[in-house]
Amino acid sequence: MADIDDYYGLLGVSRHATEDEIKRAYLKLARELHPDTNPGDHGSEEQFKQINLAYETLRDPERRRQYDMFGPPGVRGAGGAGAPGDPFAGFGGGGLGDLFDAFFGGAGAGGGMGARQTRSGPRKGEDAEATLVLEFEEAVFGVQHELTVRLPQTCPTCTGTGARPGTTPISCSGCHGAGEVRRVRQSILGQMVTSTPCTRCGGSGEEITSPCADCRGEGRRREERSLVVDVPPGVDEGSTLRLPGRGAGGLRGGPAGDLYVHLRIRDHRTIARRGADLLAVVHVAMTQAALGIGIPFETLDGVEELIIPDGTQSGREFRLRGRGVPHLQGRGRGDLVVTVIVDTPTDLSKDQEQLLRQVATARGEEVAPPDTGLMSKLRSAFK
Repeated sequence: MADIDDYYGLLGVSRHATEDEIKRAYLKLARELHPDTNPGDHGSEEQFKQINLAYETLRDPERRRQYDMFGPPGVRGAGGAGAPGDPFAGFGGGGLGDLFDAFFGGAGAGGGMGARQTRSGPRKGEDAEATLVLEFEEAVFGVQHELTVRLPQTCPTCTGTGARPGTTPISCSGCHGAGEVRRVRQSILGQMVTSTPCTRCGGSGEEITSPCADCRGEGRRREERSLVVDVPPGVDEGSTLRLPGRGAGGLRGGPAGDLYVHLRIRDHRTIARRGADLLAVVHVAMTQAALGIGIPFETLDGVEELIIPDGTQSGREFRLRGRGVPHLQGRGRGDLVVTVIVDTPTDLSKDQEQLLRQVATARGEEVAPPDTGLMSKLRSAFK
């Protein structure tokens, strides 16, 4: 090996070598001397450090000029990673470990020389969706509702490893257990490092040589299970509840995804909803509206007496405070708004008609004359 201060000699190039010639020579030597290629060979490990120092110096035009003028002292800084003269400053302060990752997919020599494991680990399971239909009252007051879903779950036979019982997964030969492969390319901004999941192991960093017979190496099986959903008071049509960790089980023992439960609400037979308020309609007779009455009215909280004062007009609203929908993000409840509809009597008997005419006369109100055969024929013609 050349003198460690002779960077050109370390790379086996002349002092007039081009940048491309320096790069090709470095890549050839780096692959030959990489610790993975020479496990346990400390001599190769030391030479690998030296060629990296030489390459990082000569690949930069300014640092190469300083080296040509002053030798190694002209490019050696006094600081740590990232300081001027640091041969690994271009690798984010990670030193040789990042350099290994950049060229060899993140596999270091048994954890030495600053190598690091970037394995992404078992992948999280997919998020899932389900629909839950609630009764109107359940949405207003909240409920614990049972929901049955069919989703991939951790295989009980292999406990999620994907391996046949009695065996274990091995480190992926494609990424050396890193779970990802890094590639380096040269651009006008310098070296660009990109990482992609390993296609061989799917990012898990492991290979299954003896797959589980029940899940075929996936580590999970599709099964039906029931769970209890806590529906808070005040949810509305179209609301979605997120249940963390209740979705599909992860591949090969990875964490489960989330379950999103979309709520659908059945209509009530007499009550509607407007935000936090409930809406209802009550019909009263003309005499009840005129003279007043207290009538039993069925709310969601039970039957209450609704007081209709005398002289109530059709369309008048009565507000029952605190009988509406609980506020989902706060305290208290909305109101129950009851609209009164005054029903005009039809099909009066002769006695009833006579009594109403007497009332109209007493109040000085002009009404149509008593019905005659001719009037009945005219009304029939316009019906």
